[in-house]
Amino acid sequence: MCGIFGVHTHHKAVSTIIQGWKALEYRGYDSSGLAVLQKADIVTRRAEGKIENLEVLLEQQPISGVIGIGHTRWATHGTPTTDNAHPHRFKDVVVVHNGIIENHHILKQQLIERGHHFTSQTDSEVIPHMIQQYLDLGYSQTDAIAATLEQLEGSYAVGILIRQTPNTIYAARNASPLAIGESEDGLLLASDALALSSFTQKVYYPDENQ
Repeated sequence: MCGIFGVHTHHKAVSTIIQGWKALEYRGYDSSGLAVLQKADIVTRRAEGKIENLEVLLEQQPISGVIGIGHTRWATHGTPTTDNAHPHRFKDVVVVHNGIIENHHILKQQLIERGHHFTSQTDSEVIPHMIQQYLDLGYSQTDAIAATLEQLEGSYAVGILIRQTPNTIYAARNASPLAIGESEDGLLLASDALALSSFTQKVYYPDENQ
């Protein structure tokens, strides 16, 4: 069980994500991390342990932006290390994931045979690799995400950033909880509606495979 939180706002994304995390920390405290669209790139910060450790890192290495995704991890595949912390990135694609990809060993081996190199022990890291693979083949972003998700067996709620689209967060779910919130300041997503309650009462729940 992990917690994801995302925000597309008019204000500082990092402080909003951290505030949302406080309601999600029960979903995982082995590690945490976030990614923010900053100028022409996506900048990530990850840390082992509780969210406080990431807050210290952010004080030392601050980042800013109005669009971002974050994750608190309860380790399932892979030990609780910084390398295994989310978000996971491959080239232009950054992903946070809650759930279990049951066929990740097969997918990972296929990607390795095509020259991909992995930096973590997690099942989740196959997701950005697969999306990027389809983007490199000329798929549109939505088609690349859809083609990837169709191959995943298991459960997922994901938040996705793609560097070339600096005003968009993609989100999808299958057999894992995901809530979307709308406030005066923008849009939010979270693994639990409780994390959205301090921002908005306008919450809806995407359908399976949406």
